[in-house]
Amino acid sequence: MRLTEISYGTAQPIAGYGPGFFRLGEHVLRGACLITPWDAGPWGGLEDSATPLALAGRIDVLLLGMGTEIAHPPAAFRTALEEAGIGVEVMNSPAACRTYNVLLSEGRRIAVALLPVG
Repeated sequence: MRLTEISYGTAQPIAGYGPGFFRLGEHVLRGACLITPWDAGPWGGLEDSATPLALAGRIDVLLLGMGTEIAHPPAAFRTALEEAGIGVEVMNSPAACRTYNVLLSEGRRIAVALLPVG
C-alpha cells in the first residue's frame, strides 16, 4: 500500500475538536466559529448570516456544522446564502470538520461554519 502525504498549501486543516472548541494547528477556537482556507475566527451562530455572506464570490460552498446532531438551519439563513450564490451543505459538526479537510486538500473554494459539539 502506498501512502501519500496530504498537502493543504498555506491553509490550516481542522486538527481536532471537543466540547466547545475546534483546533487548527496550535490555534484553539472556542464556541461557534467560521473557518476558511485563509482565516479562522469566531462566528455569531445561526443569527449571523452577514459574516458568511461576506464570502460571496470567494467560496462556492459553505459547510454548516450544526453541533452534535444534524438540524435544519433557519430558512432565512439558507436562503440568504443561496441567493448570494453560496451553496449550503448541512451536517453535524464532526462530519463538517472531516468534509472540510477533504475538500480543502482538493483545493476547493469552501468554508465551514461550525456550532460546537457538547
